[in-house]
Amino acid sequence: MAFSKRLITHLFSRADIRVGGSRPWDIEVTDSRFFRTLLMRGSLGLGEAYMDRWWRVEDLEAFFYRCINSNLYQVSQSLPFHMRRRLLDRLNNQQNRNKSVRVAQRHYNLGNDLFFEFLGHYKNYSCGYFRDTDDLGQAQLKKMQQICQEMTFKPGERVLDVGGGWGEIARHVATNHECQVTSINISDEQITHARRQCAGLPVEIKKLDYRDLNNSFDKILVVAMLTHVGPKNYRVFMETLHRCLEPGGTVLIESVGSPTNKINCEPWTDKYIFPGGVIPSLRQIDRAIDGLFTRERTAEFGDYYHLTMRAWHENFTRAWSQLQFRYPERVRLMFEYFFLSVAAAFRARSLLHWHIVLRKK
Repeated sequence: MAFSKRLITHLFSRADIRVGGSRPWDIEVTDSRFFRTLLMRGSLGLGEAYMDRWWRVEDLEAFFYRCINSNLYQVSQSLPFHMRRRLLDRLNNQQNRNKSVRVAQRHYNLGNDLFFEFLGHYKNYSCGYFRDTDDLGQAQLKKMQQICQEMTFKPGERVLDVGGGWGEIARHVATNHECQVTSINISDEQITHARRQCAGLPVEIKKLDYRDLNNSFDKILVVAMLTHVGPKNYRVFMETLHRCLEPGGTVLIESVGSPTNKINCEPWTDKYIFPGGVIPSLRQIDRAIDGLFTRERTAEFGDYYHLTMRAWHENFTRAWSQLQFRYPERVRLMFEYFFLSVAAAFRARSLLHWHIVLRKK
C-alpha cells in the first residue's frame, strides 16, 4: 500500500495535482484502497473509485485537464491492465454484429427520461454549435441548420440517417426540406420516441443494423455514430454507404475524432458509457474511404463540444433532485465523471469534433 501511494502521489505531482491539497483540482482520498486500485486498474480503477466515493475533487474538469496536459493518461497505458486490454481489442472485433447491441442495451436504453433532462429542448446526443449563442437549445438548432446547409437538401430527396437517435434530425430534415427520410437504429427506447416524434411526416424509423442496408439514397447522414463502428469495421461501413448511395451522392459524417490512430476502447467508457466505442482518426477514415469517396470538406468544432458537455452537466445537476428518486447515486456520479472528463479532453484538444463531407466516386 505504501508503495502504490507513493507512486500515485508522485505521478499526480507531475500534473501539479496534490493528494490532500487545497486547490480546486487537488484530490482528497477518502479510502486508502484508491491507490492500489488506480495502480492495478488504471483509468477504469480511477473512474470506479470516483463512483465508489473513494476520492473526490472540487473541480473535476480542472483535474482531468491537468492529467491530460501532463500526459498522465499516456503514462497509464504502460500499466499491465491497459496492455492486456489493448491486446484483447487488437485480437477481437469489439463491434461485430452481436456485440454492437451492447451500447443500446446498456446505455441508450437506460431511460428516455434521464437523457431528456440533460439534452434539453432538442434531443440531440451530439455537439451543439455555440455560434453567437450560449443557449444549448439554440446551439442544437444551429447544428441541424448547419448540417442541412452543408447537404443542400432538395424536396423529394431520399435521405438516410444512420444511427437516428431520438429522431430529432430526421424530423428537422423532413419538416424543413420536404425530404423522405429513413432512419435506422438499434435502440428500442430511441426508436419508440423517434416514431412518436416523426408521426405524420415522411420519415420511416427502422430497427436495423447498418450491415443490412440495401436501399438506395440520394444523401446520407452519419451523426455521432461512427464511434460505434470500430476500426475493424470502418471499411465495411464505408462500403455499405457507398453501395446504398446514388452516383455523385454525398455523405455527411459528424463525429468525435482523435489526433492519433486508436484501436482500443477506453476501459471506463467501454464499461459504463459506450461499450465498444472507439474514436476514429482522420487517417483511419481516409483509409476506409479510399477508392470509394472523395473527402471534399472537413471542419473542426471541438470548442463547441466542450461547451456542450458543460451544458449537459449543468442540466443534469439541476435535474438530479427529481431523477434521484428513479436512479441511484452511482448513476449521478457516473454521468458527472463522463461529462466533465470529456469536457476536459475537448478543452485540452486531445479530442476533436469534425464535420466531414464525402462525395461518392
